Amino acid sequence: MNTALVTYLGDLRTRITHIYSGTEVLSDAPLDNHGLAQSFSPTDYVAAALGSCMMTIMGIKARDMNIDLRGTVVEIRKIMAANPRRIGEIHVRVKFPVGSYTEKDKHILENAAKTCPVALSLHPEIKQEVSFIWP
Repeated sequence: MNTALVTYLGDLRTRITHIYSGTEVLSDAPLDNHGLAQSFSPTDYVAAALGSCMMTIMGIKARDMNIDLRGTVVEIRKIMAANPRRIGEIHVRVKFPVGSYTEKDKHILENAAKTCPVALSLHPEIKQEVSFIWP
């Protein structure tokens, strides 16, 4: 079964439909690449997928450890490179909510984030700079 269906809408915009749920999102070309930037660009989605994947895998680990990570925020900054145009760097900053975290908890959660499937799937030339902000 397909994962998604991408339909070109014109004007450098696509509609992406998740087959299983029917959820739809749009993508637009960015301003610096002939677009209107009225939605995420495809490379924005890649960068955001990294943060979302890290948070999901940490959430699974945290649930197993009886740690509540609700309120954790993941900030993403994507830096493009040229020749060829591509994602050069993704900076991820994970800010944890107030709570009681042992050094072991921190180590497990940080390792989970850094080894999430998206992080391991990105090309090794894409620099992944990850920082964790603990209360």
